[in-house]
Amino acid sequence: MENIDVSGGSGAIGSAFLSELAQKYPRARIHSLSRSPAAQAPAGVQTLQVDYLDENSLQAAAEQVAGIGAVDLVILAGGILHTGDIMPEKSLRELSAEKLLALFTANTVAPALTAKHFLPLLPRDRRGVFAALSARVGSISDNHLGGWYSYRASKAALNMFIRTAAIEIRRRHPEAIAVGLHPGTVESGLSQPFLRNAAPDKCFSPQYSVSRMMAVIDALSPSQSGLCFNWDGSRIDP
Repeated sequence: MENIDVSGGSGAIGSAFLSELAQKYPRARIHSLSRSPAAQAPAGVQTLQVDYLDENSLQAAAEQVAGIGAVDLVILAGGILHTGDIMPEKSLRELSAEKLLALFTANTVAPALTAKHFLPLLPRDRRGVFAALSARVGSISDNHLGGWYSYRASKAALNMFIRTAAIEIRRRHPEAIAVGLHPGTVESGLSQPFLRNAAPDKCFSPQYSVSRMMAVIDALSPSQSGLCFNWDGSRIDP
């Protein structure tokens, strides 16, 4: 790979992706996009500050990332589960417009607008991958516990967007791959309040999760575009 973009590069998983990619592709041009540039990006990684809800900002970043040609890999590692006073709902009583708007903005709208400007940068004559972090709880058929209304719905909407965009992008980029990836339960600020309920063997470091997701990315084929996968390579049903 020669040209790589990681959106959400200042977060725990985004930072781990940057480290993994910088080590794996030392000659690649790697960009880290975030609302606040990563303070400790690996050597050689160029950081760009982006407002994901401002299309002028996204367009400017896309033009800079594509400065040397097509982008071989785009990783979207951002998103929120909780923030401030907003926590996952346990019942309908806790649902509010504020929670819905906050989580849909971060987990669906921002990735969708980023895809609008970065998916067309994938190669037209060879394999290229667009991978957005989703979540297993975004699966409608796999929802047996309920709760977490805003987070589940925002990730389900993201999965649908990925599926729809994959259908469109293959018309001009026949070898392009657009997928959702579930990183598992990762030790990060996003999951910290819920780690006490996680089985020890199901709670991963960011570095381990990223190494497994990179293995999934490397094994993907264009026929799998539009699908969502677990960190272990198993498919997540819609």
